Amino acid sequence: MLAALVSVSGLSLTEWEKRWLEKYNPAGVSLFARNIADAAQLRRLTDEIRNAVGRNDILIAVDQEGGRVRRLSGADFHSVASQYVLGRLDEEMAAVHAGIISSDLQRGGINFNFAPVLDMAYPSTHPVLKSRCFGDNEQKTALLGRALIDTYLSHGICPCIKHMPGHGRAETDPHLGLPVLSHSLRELSKDFYPFIENNSCPAGMTAHIVVSEVDDRLPVTLSKKAVDYLIRGIIGFDGLLISDAIEMKALSGSIGEKAQKALEAGCDLVCYCGAGAAELEMLAQYCPSMNDRSVERLHQVTELFNRKSATAANTADMDRYYRAVGLVEEYNENYDATEVLNRMKS
Repeated sequence: MLAALVSVSGLSLTEWEKRWLEKYNPAGVSLFARNIADAAQLRRLTDEIRNAVGRNDILIAVDQEGGRVRRLSGADFHSVASQYVLGRLDEEMAAVHAGIISSDLQRGGINFNFAPVLDMAYPSTHPVLKSRCFGDNEQKTALLGRALIDTYLSHGICPCIKHMPGHGRAETDPHLGLPVLSHSLRELSKDFYPFIENNSCPAGMTAHIVVSEVDDRLPVTLSKKAVDYLIRGIIGFDGLLISDAIEMKALSGSIGEKAQKALEAGCDLVCYCGAGAAELEMLAQYCPSMNDRSVERLHQVTELFNRKSATAANTADMDRYYRAVGLVEEYNENYDATEVLNRMKS
């Protein structure tokens, strides 16, 4: 099994993509707005992906945080608030939020959500991230994060905490450049806290940031020292570790080189969000099969998919949720990470 989450180009698989998926058997596929038109089409696509690889337990993932970071949008899917808005509410409303999202993901055949974001929001936090954070209180961030995680798990959806070890102090957009944090580990303990409190989450994502006190040369995603000391060590995370998108400009080198370095650093899977044939072939050549420990972590994730114990959010809960988020002033966001990434790739 290829140690990668890859992407596809459109609303259905091309014949080339079907052959590639069958040949290389990646751990998962990430979907984006370009892959989603409505619920029926999305279900056809996710069924196609499963048929192509011959596995029902392949990870099929999206970023469905809320606010502008929603891959499932339009009349067939529920609108949900950003995490910034959710941060003004309580754990009960956070659970309803995740329940609403889970129902849309399940209908579409999606089993993995790149959420919640557990980064802290600071006055200097870059706009690409700020509205995706719960706020500046680490205890509340941890509690709301736990409510989302538990609710996703109860619906058989695997959550993925991001971006470890904490991206909130970064003033550079990693889509376009490499953020460097020169803060002491003592200062960064506030940023680590929500991740430490939720380190039992089955999956997590790395941050493309340099933490100078640990490794002043390499970003965490590519640094074995940082992965071992910060993520596996201080945070105590032992779940499935996935790189943030390796095509971001925070990382240097070819797609294949960056994938290889991320896996050598200790990521279990690399995430490639483009769909270029040449890049996918390169990824396949540079990515080895998953090692035994990574396979164990992946198996712990796939075991969750059949452990559904929750029902869909009821009408009364949804009504209370929409009244609550409507009463909270929305964060005025005019910067969308997905749009930046798409422009970067064009």
